[in-house]
Amino acid sequence: MKRLKVSIQLILLFIGMNTLFAQQAVFPGADEKTPSRAQYFSWINNTNEGPTEEHTLTNLAFFEWMKSQYGMQLDIYAFDAGAIDGAKFYGSTKSDRFKKQFPNGFDPMYKKAKELGIRLGVWGGPDGFGTTPEQEANRIAEMVELCKKYEFELFKFDKVCGPLPLEKEDAFVKMMTECRKYSPDLILLNHRLGLTKGLPYATTFLWEGIETYTDCHIWNETTASHHRAGALTRGFPPGFSRLTEDHGVCISSCLDAWDDELILQAFNRNLILAPEIYGNPWLLNDDEFAKLARIFNLHRQYRDIMVEGKILPKKEYGAYAISRGNEKTRLITLRNNSWESQTYTIKLDTIIGINKRGKSYRVFQHHPTEKYVGAYKYNSSVDIEVLPFRTCLVRVSCESETEPYIEGTDYLLAEHEKGNPIKIKLYGAPGTTKHVSLKGLHGKYQSAKIDGKSYNELLKSNKIEINFEGQLLKNASNRKLADAKKTLVPDDAIALYEATCFAADNNALEVRSLKRSGETKIPEVKAARDAFFNQEKFIERGIWDKNLFDGNEETSFYVCRRRYKEFKINGGCFRLDMAEPTQLKKLIVKYPDVYALQPLVKEEGIYAYGSNNLKDWDKLTGFINDDIEIDLPSNKAYRYIKIPVFPDRASEVIGLDADNKSVDRKNWTASNLFADYAKILPKSAWQASFKLDEMPQNGYLCIAVNGEHGSEGAYAGINVGDKYVGAPDRSISYPSNTFESGVCHKDYFTGNYTYYIPLEKWMLGQDIKAVVLVNSEVTELKPEVWLTTMNEYVEKEIVIEQ
Repeated sequence: MKRLKVSIQLILLFIGMNTLFAQQAVFPGADEKTPSRAQYFSWINNTNEGPTEEHTLTNLAFFEWMKSQYGMQLDIYAFDAGAIDGAKFYGSTKSDRFKKQFPNGFDPMYKKAKELGIRLGVWGGPDGFGTTPEQEANRIAEMVELCKKYEFELFKFDKVCGPLPLEKEDAFVKMMTECRKYSPDLILLNHRLGLTKGLPYATTFLWEGIETYTDCHIWNETTASHHRAGALTRGFPPGFSRLTEDHGVCISSCLDAWDDELILQAFNRNLILAPEIYGNPWLLNDDEFAKLARIFNLHRQYRDIMVEGKILPKKEYGAYAISRGNEKTRLITLRNNSWESQTYTIKLDTIIGINKRGKSYRVFQHHPTEKYVGAYKYNSSVDIEVLPFRTCLVRVSCESETEPYIEGTDYLLAEHEKGNPIKIKLYGAPGTTKHVSLKGLHGKYQSAKIDGKSYNELLKSNKIEINFEGQLLKNASNRKLADAKKTLVPDDAIALYEATCFAADNNALEVRSLKRSGETKIPEVKAARDAFFNQEKFIERGIWDKNLFDGNEETSFYVCRRRYKEFKINGGCFRLDMAEPTQLKKLIVKYPDVYALQPLVKEEGIYAYGSNNLKDWDKLTGFINDDIEIDLPSNKAYRYIKIPVFPDRASEVIGLDADNKSVDRKNWTASNLFADYAKILPKSAWQASFKLDEMPQNGYLCIAVNGEHGSEGAYAGINVGDKYVGAPDRSISYPSNTFESGVCHKDYFTGNYTYYIPLEKWMLGQDIKAVVLVNSEVTELKPEVWLTTMNEYVEKEIVIEQ
């Protein structure tokens, strides 16, 4: 990836840092053999306005639940920007601003974190020493207090706050020296700072200078089955160094395959901060928290031996494969960034790092599912399949097993916290029968149940038969369905384009993640979600279409210009989906003031369009006064409304029936950034036709538009029988009115979009036509249609109790 090539400057920085370290006897909080520390930091949970006491305690309650439920242990909880310092300014723990956010100082968070075995960290800048000796002394004293009184374990110093002038480096050195008297293991993250004398005091540098907010700072440069394939191509830091920061894994946007990225972050690179996550992990769905904890727990179990790593031969093991561990136990990470499954052969010998000849080695897969592969002699070979655009974690060991495991089917050791029941999720493809046994159980247990039914024979390691309900597939769940061929632009092109525009949205990326994961039944998760979405700054930014339908004229939905001058595509177009055909007398659009009405003005007419089939559109007219009122015909119901020229900011959209009463709007949705069809008229098209007589669980289509097509130059949808179905998701993400960083600038992305369309049972046996519409004359595109799934398994659960 172009953006991920290691620059000469970074290599020189790395060499210079180690040279200075050698010249000065400074221990920068860690060395290459220091085991990793598990961290969460709060960027994107809050932006530069900073966190608050209440919000932080709510987040810590989530991690408390993760610990009590799954045994997941954080080492560091770090406040990101705005706690003390902020973008382009330096603050103080004595300032009114700080006291407003933290009325009791850091004491409540420190107390709660200490109860959980967590230490705190903070984002800031390297300066703040002011212009007088008194100001310098105050800054040093405040930072030292964080270590002396609150045992802080991490400072993240970022150039966003400002650089460190050369004349302030002595003060910086003094500050770090004093801080480490109280926190000798203090990690200092160097985020793009131009340090000289202070460089030996920094623990890490930001690898490649990039952050990892998916589809904002890191993205796919090729077509792929999910948004994080680009992140899965990242290799190793300069010199294979662990004293580097890769910025961790963002769990906030485009959530699919978050666990694949975290496997590489934690077990492949295994830097000083690992596993490292940030954002909003509470946006995962309820079934994913066990997997998040399992990755953290596995890493903690083996982190002491993972400081040693071996790069494996690319020819046999693929790109950037690593084996970590000692001569008895190795953890191997593999990856596959292609559309087809790949099989790698692991040789149990010194190449991977084992050296106990004559021993029997057990081989386990721990990701994407857990699986007991088998027992093998030294020098044997084991074939491991790695799924398309996924990673794989394999453990090879001759040591005794300390945890229960399953023979006979894939599984996940979901809960294994001392004193609690053991819970193991069993996975099997629909329509399959597995003969399963339970191994490695330590201690006395009285009962074993599967989905509530007693299977106590499992406690004696006996095999039992388990049937996984569903229809056995005749074909592979991941396969190419068709190559699209160039064709004339179809007559129904408008319907295909509008189907995708109405299926998609322009909400904040985190709102999309919430929709993806659905409702939660876990109080701590709900509280953390509510704290995020109900914070004042999130609501004020008007980045959720539900604000138009909440009955509150103080909230609004408007175009975000936070990062770029213009997010609208070719001027944008407002679209309203009422979920079903609805007969209205009037459509009312409320706006807060004349400024918000722009580019419209009062006392003028307005045009809108209504449709039920996305192909045929009726022209509607209205008038702008204190509200916008659009008249609808009394003899016709519409589901879809679009208004090509719309206010920059609207506060409510209301439908009135024949009796002038407001109709129910709970299922209404809206968007405001996609172009009107008239502004992007397609000039070329590609088409592929096929039928599906079966589909995998959670299956979806990927319309991979391989090649250059121009920024927002290609859109895709499908025609199934007489219905038009759009793609609700795309890589790179559709334009979004964002909470923090915007979706990657459109000028960067002129090719290789992938459109994702979930499959539904009613589509079976239907003639399906996939169409790619391009608004320019191009000839080199090679669109393909793939069938895939991220999870094809039926799940059952074993509960083992004492």
